[in-house]
Amino acid sequence: MPTMLELSQISPCEYADALPREQFVDHNIGCLWSRPPRIAGPAFTVRCEPGDHLMLHAAIYQANPGDIIVVQGDSNYALAGGNVCAIAQKRGVLGFVIDGVIRDLAEVRELAFPVFARGVIPKPGAKKRYLPFNQPIVCGGVTVNAGDFVVADEEGIVIIPQQQIEQVYQVAKARTDKDNSMSLEQWEAAHKANVDKILSELSQS
Repeated sequence: MPTMLELSQISPCEYADALPREQFVDHNIGCLWSRPPRIAGPAFTVRCEPGDHLMLHAAIYQANPGDIIVVQGDSNYALAGGNVCAIAQKRGVLGFVIDGVIRDLAEVRELAFPVFARGVIPKPGAKKRYLPFNQPIVCGGVTVNAGDFVVADEEGIVIIPQQQIEQVYQVAKARTDKDNSMSLEQWEAAHKANVDKILSELSQS
């Protein structure tokens, strides 16, 4: 089994060789400040009822250091703000991936706390609805289970099912090693040969 460090050293782009489109979160969910670091870790899953943010506010005290809190919410009310992000960061949470919106963006940016979300809105949600933690959720079109591995950076967000981590890592690492071993000129030659081959085959079909 690869370590968390090994898994985090590979870009979401390389994991694309090993996983279908269904494992990549909607591109409209992205980091809310520029040039974020890549974060990688197990998912702590949270579902918030529409208009309510209680369970995310509770999750920052329940998630383990090294977790990424992944949230199924909505975009009508802010699910978190600067203080929630600061406490999560202080407690070792690596970041949030939120199918919804937050507020206090300037504070979050100053903290350099990675929050991947749909945007910002000043109005916060309520704290009235309880739901259990670490149940299957849907975030950005992807089903996420507790313990699935999350890799997120400015390229996008990939969810690796827990039972596929070893296989997916080996495919992605092979792609990474191959690309790193080639000069641009070598890559160009191989790329052109492949494109020419495909065009030739298609033109004759």
